[in-house]
Amino acid sequence: MSAQIVQANDTPFARVAIDPVTLDIIENALRNARVEMDATLVRTAMSPGIREQGDAFPLIADHLGRMIVGQFGSYIGPFLEEYAGTVEDGDLIFLSDPYSVGGAISHSNDWLVLLPVFKDGRLIAYTSMFGHQSDIGGKVVGSMPIKAHSIFEEGVRIPPVKIWRKGEYNADLIKLVMHQTRKPDWCAADLNALIASCRVAARRVIEMAERFGDDVYVSATQELLARNHRAMKALLSQAVSEEPVSFEDYICDDGMGHGPYRIRCTMWREGERVVLDFAGTDPQSAASINFYLNENMFKMFFGIYMIMVFDPQILFNDGFYDLIDVRIPEGSLLKPKFPAALSGRTHALGRIFDILGGLLGQKTPEFLNAAGFSSSPHLFYSGNDTRPGKHNEWFQLFQIGFGGIPGRPLGDGPDGHSLWPGFTNVPNEFLERYFPMIIERYETEPDSGGAGLHRGGNGIHMTYRFIAPGTISVHDDRWFVPPWGVNGGRPGARARKILEKADGIRIVIGNKVEDIEVDVDDQLHFITWGGGGWGDPLERNSDVVGKEIRQGLVTPAGARAYGVIADDEGAIDLAATDALRSEMRAARGELPLFDKGPPIEDLRARCEQETGLVAPIQPRWTHTEAGQIA
Repeated sequence: MSAQIVQANDTPFARVAIDPVTLDIIENALRNARVEMDATLVRTAMSPGIREQGDAFPLIADHLGRMIVGQFGSYIGPFLEEYAGTVEDGDLIFLSDPYSVGGAISHSNDWLVLLPVFKDGRLIAYTSMFGHQSDIGGKVVGSMPIKAHSIFEEGVRIPPVKIWRKGEYNADLIKLVMHQTRKPDWCAADLNALIASCRVAARRVIEMAERFGDDVYVSATQELLARNHRAMKALLSQAVSEEPVSFEDYICDDGMGHGPYRIRCTMWREGERVVLDFAGTDPQSAASINFYLNENMFKMFFGIYMIMVFDPQILFNDGFYDLIDVRIPEGSLLKPKFPAALSGRTHALGRIFDILGGLLGQKTPEFLNAAGFSSSPHLFYSGNDTRPGKHNEWFQLFQIGFGGIPGRPLGDGPDGHSLWPGFTNVPNEFLERYFPMIIERYETEPDSGGAGLHRGGNGIHMTYRFIAPGTISVHDDRWFVPPWGVNGGRPGARARKILEKADGIRIVIGNKVEDIEVDVDDQLHFITWGGGGWGDPLERNSDVVGKEIRQGLVTPAGARAYGVIADDEGAIDLAATDALRSEMRAARGELPLFDKGPPIEDLRARCEQETGLVAPIQPRWTHTEAGQIA
């Protein structure tokens, strides 16, 4: 079963030689077209998650569906293999169901549009974009139920359908889909923004083909893929050993009292090919933290990580895919069986990047990053606005928060930054203008970044004061298992959430909770994790530590982790610092490559004392059906 490509002109494209100048012009024109897709989206979308934060991902692919420019890698190949329909001039395909496209998108909130680009009767390219919708129906506001047991509880699922079929618009289809969401105005605007972005990119492709000729344009895309293949082939031979290395990390819990869940990956090289095997990963969860990881998507994650760490000048595209073999056990947390719930897959998605860092750095510690990508914290707030003049109108907010970025070989991790480089925060002014809330605090959380020669990025402490009653939900992780440090660096601090009631009572709430009622003047302290540290903290320049005390990034008490004695103004006591550092060096053993903090059972024993939360129970699975907790 695969898609049927219908072309009025089936003359094959001729492969022609491309001079370096022409190749460079086409490459950069494609890069600019990808940027123009983002710009179009931001100017036309309505939801804060897309318009303000940029939670959408574009790509431009060649005529075979392989990504030339983009971010997540191409899902078009897996889609074409599964799609039993035709692809024709004037079509525009729309979908959101992960199970119908082999995990090419990973939860139903991501709406994807795919535009085949035809010129003179021939398919010359594809443009595509997907973006996170703030609500698609389902059992909870925001459509990401923590306690869902199946995807049927997570809102509308859209199989591959055509919004446009040979140029004819299907208005009834859109009307049907919008009828399922609590925010049809946002969803309609966001969908139109995705479509407009793809059409802009399609125009740019046609313009390039008209300028240079169809054969030159197509040949240039093939050369860009081939160039990436050559570069990655050389890079993999240098950076990946034939000797297997393994690494594992954990999702803290599932929001239903069970955890942690292990993700394990082993990597080795066989000749030119790198094998990434997830054997040893826990079975799928009965809750919604499963991540249906498409193999091609993970190949791109791996390639992006390799390129950014070892050679950022390489243009990442799909050209290297045949050099990577990804093996994911069926029925595991990363390849759950239908109809497993998927909406909370963000924690596993972030943890994949931490695991990649742990794998790739073991043979080359100088390139090793600490942990800290880890997750993508979410806040949901909804209700009826009871303020004067607001007419009890419905509101709902979906906002992405940020934790600390890990310490790196080249320097400190950024404080409170996104997992994805293009993401931005929702401006506080926007939140206060459009939602019944006041942002009382938005600052880094001192000492939350792991100590090291290069400090892990601090997490964020954001305090929301609610000025209308409603309900909140929180999706976060790294509250139980801390982000690990490397090369002697220390783990980052763990995430925590505190609900401070209007009468001053403070309640520690979980990091995966939903439908918590809040009243007027209640405050939520939303505190994210810090990144792990890199390198020996005793080697960090004491003057830098003093400066960070003055900046509020480190406290005088926290400075002792670096062996630094300082006052509240950051003035260093040099003699006392030298003495403390000598004492700490003498007392410690060999610096570990990885510092993951205490063992899991020790964390479990001390959990309530240290976090204020009951420790998660180790999940158990039946022998008959993975994902069912006994």
